[in-house]
Amino acid sequence: MYDRIENINNSFIQHGKYNNRIYLMKMDQNDYPEIIKELEKLAFQESYTKIFAKTPEWLAEGFEEERYIQEAEIPGFFKGSEKAVFLSKFLDNKRSNLSEAESEKIETILDLADEKRSPVIAINKNPEYYVCRLQHKDINKLSALYAKVFKSYPFPIFEKDYLKKTMDENIQYYGIYYKNKLIAASSAEMDIEMKNAEMTDFATDPEFAGNSLSLILLRKMEEEMMRKEMKVLYTIARSFSPGMNITFAKQDYEFSGTLINNTNIFGKIESMNVWYKIISN
Repeated sequence: MYDRIENINNSFIQHGKYNNRIYLMKMDQNDYPEIIKELEKLAFQESYTKIFAKTPEWLAEGFEEERYIQEAEIPGFFKGSEKAVFLSKFLDNKRSNLSEAESEKIETILDLADEKRSPVIAINKNPEYYVCRLQHKDINKLSALYAKVFKSYPFPIFEKDYLKKTMDENIQYYGIYYKNKLIAASSAEMDIEMKNAEMTDFATDPEFAGNSLSLILLRKMEEEMMRKEMKVLYTIARSFSPGMNITFAKQDYEFSGTLINNTNIFGKIESMNVWYKIISN
């Protein structure tokens, strides 16, 4: 059901019908420029409608010559010094288009997030909330929470084996317990070599919505990522979610672009907003 994560030479891609795209997640610079043709060949073989690539800025020109367009960027993404650009090539005109109503909704949410922006904001934290890094013993509850919150997701976070595997590798999961019930969770996916981390996989039990639980988790993860000496934090958030965009604006993240019709989440392909924060030079 889920898209596969595979290698093209020394680069990592995710691809499949679930998101109906190829995502060049991490490119080995030695694979450039041949990888551009490899991606297109695979896309046409599988009839995918989008190729999405995350690359160093200095390699972007080669992609743009092959009709890729830049949708977002993050300064200092690679070791705090080199910019990353998010490039997309649409292989179906329908996938590249947003309706006027969709565009207006995204703009309205971004305006609202900007109005709510505040780098220092108090949180009325319930003393019965227990905020912690999640371990193997929490996996059953974590899987159940994700299954309760999301109709679909671009990675198999509902599967316990996936959670265990990623927990043992480069992803740290965090959660909030209330009376032995896991009521919210998130994760920080670290690129140790490049000194960046994606703040992602936020989920709140609907019964506990409205308590700023995502903001509590984000602050906890930021503290931990600083200890890990990460330099840049970022997220790829649902563009139609006021709550998540506001959460990152409140923590002084910068908006840098919208990835059009990019990700299968909440039961359909949605556009995603990129936010980033530089925490160390």
